Parts: sequence; C-alpha cells; structure tokens
Amino acid sequence: MKSADFVVRNIGLLATLGGPVPRLGPALRELGLVQDAALAAQQGRIVWTGPEAELPAALRIAPQATVLDAGGGAVVPGLVDSHTHLAYAGNRDGEIQQRLAGRSYKQIAAEGGGIVKTVAATRSASREELVAGMLQRLDEMLLQGTTTAEIKSGYGLETAAEIRSLEAIAEVQARHPVGVVATFLGAHEVPIEHRAHRERYLEMLETEMIPEVARRGLAVFADVFCEEGVFTVAESRRILGAAKDQGLKLRVHADELGDSGGSLLAGELGARSADHLVHCSEAGIQALARAGCVATLLPSAAFYLRLGRFAPARPLIESGVAVALASDVNPGGGLSPSLGFAMSLGCFGMGLSLEESLAAATINAAYSLDLHAELGSLEPGKRADLVALRSPRLLDLLRVGVPAIRAVVKDGQIVVKDGARVALDGSRAS
Repeated sequence: MKSADFVVRNIGLLATLGGPVPRLGPALRELGLVQDAALAAQQGRIVWTGPEAELPAALRIAPQATVLDAGGGAVVPGLVDSHTHLAYAGNRDGEIQQRLAGRSYKQIAAEGGGIVKTVAATRSASREELVAGMLQRLDEMLLQGTTTAEIKSGYGLETAAEIRSLEAIAEVQARHPVGVVATFLGAHEVPIEHRAHRERYLEMLETEMIPEVARRGLAVFADVFCEEGVFTVAESRRILGAAKDQGLKLRVHADELGDSGGSLLAGELGARSADHLVHCSEAGIQALARAGCVATLLPSAAFYLRLGRFAPARPLIESGVAVALASDVNPGGGLSPSLGFAMSLGCFGMGLSLEESLAAATINAAYSLDLHAELGSLEPGKRADLVALRSPRLLDLLRVGVPAIRAVVKDGQIVVKDGARVALDGSRAS
C-alpha cells in the first residue's frame, strides 16, 4: 500500500492535465477533470489522484501528514513561466512613459534606450543586488501561482557580467521555492562598445562566453534575439550553432517586431522553443510544426509594448504547433508577473479558450523547458506543484487582480496561503 505525507482534500474540481505531451490541436482543450477529488503525495511526489470517496482505500496517510483543505475549490497544476528576464538592475520607467505618449519601442531603442539602458545598470550591480531583485520578483510570481520559471541572462553583454548574472540565477534557484531554469542570452543585443565591430562581439560569444557558460554548467538553454536591427538570421544561426556544439539546448526570440525569419531558423535548428512570434509568417508556422518546436507566446509583452497585434495563436494551433504562454517579465515590456494576466490576454486577445490557455501555461510550458516528465500536470510520479483556487470555477484564473488563489504548493509543501508567503515551518514568511 502506498503512503502519503501530503494530502489535498475537498477539491471541488481537479484539473490534472494528464495525457499526451505536448498538447496539440484539439488535445489542448483536454484538462483531465475530476469532480469531488483528492490528491496525495509522498516526499514531494504525487502518488495518487482521484475521487475523494476512493481515497481511504487507496493509500496509507501518515499520522503527521500535512492536509490541505481545498474548501471545494478547483485545483490546477502549478503554473510554469517559460520566458522571463528577471536578472536585471535598474528600471526603464521613463521609457514606458514615452511609449504611453506615443513613441515606439524601435524609436527609443535607436536612441540608446531599451535593452542597453538596462545593461548599464546591470553591469554596475553586484551579485547580491541581482539576487535580491530576483528574489523579490519571484515572490510576486509565486503569489500569482507560478511554481516554475525560466530566467534569462542577457543584460550583461560581456563575459564577467553575464557570468555574474548566471551565478546570481543559480543562487536564487537554491534559495527560492519557485523552480528555476537558467538560459544564457548573451545575444540579447550588440553592446554599444562593439557596434562598430560586430564581428568582435560575435567572436566573443562563440569563443569566450558560450564555452565558459557551458564549462561552468550555468545554463540549460541558449537564446538569441533574432530581429531586424539586433541579430540577423545568419548571425543567430552562427551563435546558436556554437551553443549547440557546447551542449546547450536552443531557444529563439523570433519575429517579434517584424518577420525576421527567426521562426524559420528555429525550425531549421530544431530549437526547443521559438518565442514572441507576433509577425510569424505562414512559412514560419509550418517550419515550427515540422520541427516540433514549441511556440511560446507572450501576449503581455505585445500589450505593454503597444504593438497593435498579437501572435497568430489560432493558426499555430490549427497547424499542429505546440503553443505555450509565458509572462516575459522584464523592465521594459513585461510589467506583470501574473501568468493569469497572460492567460487572459491569450483568451481575449489571441482567441484561445480557457482550457487552451491553462494547458499552454502548464503542461506545454513545461514541455518547452524539457521538464514535462517532472511537472506541468498532476499525475503520479510528478512533483506535487499545484494551485488551489478559492472557488470551483476555473474561469477565476482569468480574473486578474482578484484574490482567487487559496494556496500554492511546491514539491508537496504549502508555500503560499491566503495571499501570503508561508515559510517551511508553516509561519507567514516575512
């Protein structure tokens, strides 16, 4: 008989998201719903889910087990944020005000704003300052139901600063309940000091930065901003090829501000994920489908950057591409840490159903990080990462700004309860 040291009871509606991975086409709507359910875990791993009436006969509950009463509310997998830029210092509040006054992201970047402004602040920040900023941002995300997050470097753009950022990400990974996946984004922009000598920076990425990151084991993925005015398709191919040779998995910032060819490149190289895709062409969509590349859509970024359009979610889904949703938290164009907000925009801006948006923010997002065997759904053997809502209505996930979350659980431990962080000893975290 199986044992359990953590149990969630009185679940009005359990969305297990059990089933095939990744979710494609109509399967994206299948949530694996169980009414009047319960869930049990042992040492952070799920051992049983099903109707609560069957729970007593199914396993032995330890006398000291933690029991979470879901109060008849819905329970869903912990949300997985597969695209964030949390490792930064400073802010770009003035630029945001300029955009609100009608200026475009491209105009501001051309005048020395945008990414390079954050680079200056991040280069001057200590590792301790970067860690403190990330811990605060992860707290905000955790309170919104995010239990796993990818974090990119990319605001150092020189070897020492990129290594410092990645080391800070590693420290945060060890100190915060949210699970963290590190991505090296040294190809986020060409730094100002190398713009007259682009080749010099490309060689630095290939021969110095990428090998050092790989040697130290500081990142799982490498990413590149393939965009007009940033890195060309040929340059991006070269950078990602060097990363692949060093054993890093690939992600691509693709077709955000225009049809850059980034989606075609992602398909060509077999990248795990192509992200943004606001201007993805039909050819790009077909390339992603053939390659099995995840389309990670970032509607919050399109919203905050006032791009005037969203990524073509429906054509992507109808073409058999696995679609994920992420927040793109960053200082300039990703102001909300809430995946619920991204899901809302996915539904009301991109035409996703509620079910599709939930699958995109859980199991498909986990797949985009190659973590689908560990999380993204509530099935025996997977980590007990979950969000308990206050009501049985899954629609409450889209009610941004409402305290809809009763509790958040990470690895079988309650880490958020009634809107506050909970320390491992059960007290409210400071």
